[in-house]
Amino acid sequence: MQKGNIAVQTENIFPIIKRFLYSDHEIFLRELVSNAVDASNKLKALSRRGEAKGDIGELKIEILIDKDAKTLTIRDQGIGMTEEEVKKYLNQVAFSSAQEFLEKYKDETNIIGNFGLGFYSAFMVAASVEVQTKSWQEGNTAVRWTCEGNPEYTLEDIEKDSRGTDVILHIAEDSLEFLENERIEGLLEKYCKFLPIAIQFGTRDETTFDGEGEEQTERTIQVDNIINNPEPAWRKQPADLTDEDYRNFYRELYPQSYDAPLFWIHLNIDYPFNLTGVLYFPKLGNSLELQRNKIQLYSNQVFVTDSVKEIVPEFLTLLHGVIDSPDIPLNVSRSYLQADSNVKRISGFITKKVADKLSELFIKDRADFESKWSDLGIFVKYGMLSDDKFYEKAIKYALVKNLAGEFYPIEEYVEKVKPTQTDKHDKVVFIYTTQPEAQHTQIEACKAYGYDVVVMDQPMIDSPFMQQLEYKLGNAVFVRVDSDTVNNLIQKDEKPELVLNEEEKTKVKDLFTSVVSDPAGRVEVQPLSPQEAPVIITRPEFMRRMKEMQAMQGMGMDGFPDSYQVIVNGNHELVTKKILQETDGEQSAKLAKYLYQLALLNQGMLKGAELAEFTKRSLENL
Repeated sequence: MQKGNIAVQTENIFPIIKRFLYSDHEIFLRELVSNAVDASNKLKALSRRGEAKGDIGELKIEILIDKDAKTLTIRDQGIGMTEEEVKKYLNQVAFSSAQEFLEKYKDETNIIGNFGLGFYSAFMVAASVEVQTKSWQEGNTAVRWTCEGNPEYTLEDIEKDSRGTDVILHIAEDSLEFLENERIEGLLEKYCKFLPIAIQFGTRDETTFDGEGEEQTERTIQVDNIINNPEPAWRKQPADLTDEDYRNFYRELYPQSYDAPLFWIHLNIDYPFNLTGVLYFPKLGNSLELQRNKIQLYSNQVFVTDSVKEIVPEFLTLLHGVIDSPDIPLNVSRSYLQADSNVKRISGFITKKVADKLSELFIKDRADFESKWSDLGIFVKYGMLSDDKFYEKAIKYALVKNLAGEFYPIEEYVEKVKPTQTDKHDKVVFIYTTQPEAQHTQIEACKAYGYDVVVMDQPMIDSPFMQQLEYKLGNAVFVRVDSDTVNNLIQKDEKPELVLNEEEKTKVKDLFTSVVSDPAGRVEVQPLSPQEAPVIITRPEFMRRMKEMQAMQGMGMDGFPDSYQVIVNGNHELVTKKILQETDGEQSAKLAKYLYQLALLNQGMLKGAELAEFTKRSLENL
């Protein structure tokens, strides 16, 4: 038996490893299983080169729990280590055998670990670690290495029949949770679900059938519990996968999801960086927040994180799926990721692929694209708001839908309404509704004028999106159907004449001002068509938008005062004849108030005591 000291710079390395090596102690299992995968991949590489003779068999990794002994074992059938290799690799912290092997066989295998400290993550949960290993090379004796979480170790020869390595963790008292089957199986599912070597964790019952027809019998057998899929869809070529394969993989990723994805993008690039993956477009509807953090990031099939906002632009975090790249390091800070040049290039590449895929779908089958817009729209708009390069591509297929259910790309819609909806400043006016039912009266008035109305009923995304389009297009403006009277929605040079003289106009304005008790209401007398309502409530576009933006930013609604306009139709006969010719001042005030309340009712703004009073008065009039 040999004894010695591990080559570290300070004797305090082990407390540092236990406390600070990784932010979460559960990572130890990912690191040790990844090392076992490396050992297996190395053996495969040597076998392909002809250096490892004979049949290496079907390699797998076993995870074993012994509650009585308080041990957790990670067993592989890989390359193993000689005594010299144990001294070299286990006794020199941060010297990575994977890195050395990768440099020697860089074009022939895929090695996960290249950071050196992975093995020592075992000491985050183990009071002592024992390694039993036997090299693939003939004539070498198996050895046992043990360490109790300090720089001292022991190394001795042992008897071991099979090639490979057992890493045996003697679990510390403060980490006994890692001896529970459910805990370990959960971690294997999380971190190792798609590792390229089969991982067995105990056995499971499986039902099988013998015989046929009425004589068929059912029996239960025990089979190896293989917890991972070594050949996930993103590692295959798109030509080898069917649509059903992609849908099945989506269900594998998200077993709790009931909705099938709309479509997907298969990523596969090896220059100027390595990247594979499958990104799915889920059914978003109006939901933004519930859909985030569904992209899983892997490095050579090892799970890293499902928070990828440092890897992809924020709007792409609404997608689901997998990104796998060995060019993204496993253990780095967020600030490092944000500054890493590979990460920036990967982000740009994914954005371009997504934009191009959407363009392809729109051109290939516009009708199908339109049918998916209710789910796609929020994603495309969010992307256009977030990324200028995405905007440049998406403006060709970003759609608006009018009340007739027709879809138009933005630029195409501009041309459609330009003849009838261009104002005196040569701006094309997009008239929109946020609530078609509630704004029915105003919509019908627009239709009577021959105007087209689009639906913008996703306020959290549509408000900033409309402002962006106004800025980017330069020649367009959005106005809501209830922001003004219909004749003023599109400003023209010609104005209808008011039949009232100045004295009569002032009298009518003062009368309505006296009955509009709400300080938010501002009275105006305007020359409208005699066929329009006698009193109309409008909400000025600018002030309403400011309030909506403030609310979306979580600032409340108090910064901008609530306001609306009470537009009195100075050309309506109820105003010109009934009110002005009424000699009883009290009766004219009652009529003015009734018309005002009728306008409030039409806007859904008449509530409480005022609504009760209005109802009572209406019944009295009847």
